[in-house]
Amino acid sequence: MSTSVFDVVEMAPDDPILGLNEAFKTDPRKEKVNLSIGVYCTEEGKVPLLKVVEQTEKKLAEAGAPHTYLPISGIPAFTSGVQKLIFGPDSEVVKTKRAATVQSLGGTGALKVGADFLATVLKNPEAVVSAPTWQNHVAIFESAGFKVGSYPYYDKKTGEIDFPAMLECLKGLKKDTVVILHACCHNPTGVDLTQEQWAQVVEVCRDKGLIPFLDIAYQGFGAGLNEDAGSIRQFADSGIPFFVSNSFSKSFSLYGERIGALTVVCKSEEEAKRVNSKLKSVIRANYSNPPAHGAKIVSAVLNDPVLLQQWHEDLKGMRERIKEMRHLLAEALKKEGAKVDFSFIEDQHGMFSFSRLTPEQVQRLKDEFGVYAVKSGRICVASLNKANVAYTAKAIKEVL
Repeated sequence: MSTSVFDVVEMAPDDPILGLNEAFKTDPRKEKVNLSIGVYCTEEGKVPLLKVVEQTEKKLAEAGAPHTYLPISGIPAFTSGVQKLIFGPDSEVVKTKRAATVQSLGGTGALKVGADFLATVLKNPEAVVSAPTWQNHVAIFESAGFKVGSYPYYDKKTGEIDFPAMLECLKGLKKDTVVILHACCHNPTGVDLTQEQWAQVVEVCRDKGLIPFLDIAYQGFGAGLNEDAGSIRQFADSGIPFFVSNSFSKSFSLYGERIGALTVVCKSEEEAKRVNSKLKSVIRANYSNPPAHGAKIVSAVLNDPVLLQQWHEDLKGMRERIKEMRHLLAEALKKEGAKVDFSFIEDQHGMFSFSRLTPEQVQRLKDEFGVYAVKSGRICVASLNKANVAYTAKAIKEVL
């Protein structure tokens, strides 16, 4: 064939994270460490099968239920369980039924459904993300037709949030701008707003008519399930409409099942019903209806007090191991005599740390030591263990 309709198609660049993961897999070196992809691993370097998941899967297998289609919006017990999890079971939002929740293809799918829905509601839609943010935030909203900007967040010099600059930027946004916020365990920095700072963000969003879109992919990995939802509950108490995308990939270690949810908080039950109908039409035209297996597991756990308590314990174990790895990495770097004080790693939250390494240093880590990290310097602390943390610290010290 001399010509093809695909002659104009250019090679797309590898995903900056998934591409690194593939390179790590093919790296022949025996001593190598993958700190690039956001996956929690055990002390043995394996993705865990949580006890609560194992127990629930056995019950599902014994039940022998047929593999039928789910409703477009997902399992009703799943969506109601999600609302109780993020808002609290006694929340006014839950009791008045003024939130619409649909099951989604992970947190990414929730963001996509929300962005596509908003694109049908807003004229000349605009959104802002934190600087820095998870890069897929930008790609998802741009693909939905949004003009995407950013607001100040992380100050590289201090390693802290430049909150005055963030607040000033939000105050200058036009009405109906979508503000994408990390509810907890900020990705990639690991640096979170305090509850007092969240209260000020809520006030600005309310006063300026902004549309908050909270992404909570790591609930339970910061301080605890309830504590990590503090920002969401402040927005719920404010009475303004907002969006929440949440994921169970990390918290249930169900990465391949793609289980998440999108929740839209409205002014009334009647409005929530209308919004829900539109969300379902967006889903129907995309993937029709969601997968069942993982949602059945999560639904069973969220609605059973015994299983729910077991999940709390499973999450606590993961959370405490991550904190231990933060401490061991900071101590190992200090012991190696690193010329940079890395104690800030212990103050960050969640699976990630913004290491402050430069792109050149990150490249040297990969080329010389087989330690893989994202170009920005973000590392997944949850991939460290007692067998590789000393080697990782030595490699970091050598590239400084």
